[in-house]
Amino acid sequence: MDIKSPCLLKLKGPLFLILGSIAAAILLLESPNLQTLALLLIVIWSFSRFYYFAFYVLHHYADPEFKYSGLLDLTRYLVGKRKNTRTR
Repeated sequence: MDIKSPCLLKLKGPLFLILGSIAAAILLLESPNLQTLALLLIVIWSFSRFYYFAFYVLHHYADPEFKYSGLLDLTRYLVGKRKNTRTR
């Protein structure tokens, strides 16, 4: 299902923030120590950088012509591109 409503699209951001905050709070309540906090921060930072890489860096620097709508499309493209370069 493709969301086209600008209002619903704007609502998604805060909902993701709330969901992530609840999950982080539950993790920290289950295991309240510095190691859990540090690992949680590393996970958040790493996935944020991956998202930036997948949806900005690859599009703007690797192949600006290719348009993809998600990680599955991106994976198919990258796997397909590798196969094509090996057969040449």
